[in-house]
Amino acid sequence: MYDYLIVGAGFAGSVFAERIAGRLNKKVLLVDKRDHAAGNAYDFYNEDGILVHKYGPHIFHTNNKKVFDYLTHFTDWHFYIHKVNSSINGNLYPFPINRNTLNRLYNLNLKTGREVQDYYNSVRKEIKELSNSEEMVLSQVGEDLFNKFYKGYTLKHWEIEAKNLAPGVTARIPVRTNTDDRYFTDTYQGVPKHGYTEMFNRMLNNKNITVILNTDYKDIISSTKFNKMIYTGPIDEFFGFRFGKLPYRSLRFEHETLEQEYYQECQQVNYPNDHAFTRIIEWKHATGQKHPKTTITREYPLHAEDGMDKYYPIPQDENRE
Repeated sequence: MYDYLIVGAGFAGSVFAERIAGRLNKKVLLVDKRDHAAGNAYDFYNEDGILVHKYGPHIFHTNNKKVFDYLTHFTDWHFYIHKVNSSINGNLYPFPINRNTLNRLYNLNLKTGREVQDYYNSVRKEIKELSNSEEMVLSQVGEDLFNKFYKGYTLKHWEIEAKNLAPGVTARIPVRTNTDDRYFTDTYQGVPKHGYTEMFNRMLNNKNITVILNTDYKDIISSTKFNKMIYTGPIDEFFGFRFGKLPYRSLRFEHETLEQEYYQECQQVNYPNDHAFTRIIEWKHATGQKHPKTTITREYPLHAEDGMDKYYPIPQDENRE
């Protein structure tokens, strides 16, 4: 007899399990289809001994000290500031767009935030009511920067043009007038020192938590006694698709280990206009691991067919409805 059946051992499910078991002293059965906990943050050491994230890069970042302190109960940290470059015409530029990006790209000599904002104002489009992602970017930085940094990347990632996506898709990416080249500006940034998987395993190491992997909860629900269920999976699947299937995007990962210490100058390089992949990730930049070899991963977006991992719900009005 369990007080709670929790479906999904990712961040949401595992934190619920730990809080309910530890603070409320209730018995929890945690079930996941995959053969591991940690959800999409799962990481492992590959055959060359390099720590990689199986489902794409996950950088922890928050301004909430309570959240940071909570996770610190289960892990030490490798503090790491995430930086991203975008490859434009064979050259690398800081992204999100900032003063250095503009100066290098256009051979300018902008020296102050005011000068940068004046430049943006000179190229941006005046749009009174923003209705999509393309308009969001055009209203901030104009057409040329949109075409160079956003248009191709968005189309590859979503297989939908930016003008057909909600404004929030691109609104979350800042546009800066200073030289701050951090992707995130949160107070607390980094990755668990020994990996996310180790952190989750510590989180779930509680006598009140029973973890069952490689199992669909629907296969055990009729034979399991519990008082309440917490479900953290895809919402359309929960309802047996009787309201239809929601569209998601998935990813294909191409891993390669190279006989060199580093491949690129930062963990993530975006390719908005070249190649079928959207970005190349080099793991050691984030983890701080010392190793004579390096592993890189290319990400190829694709439509999530049945049986594929679902990564990104497609943000369109009809899907929200």
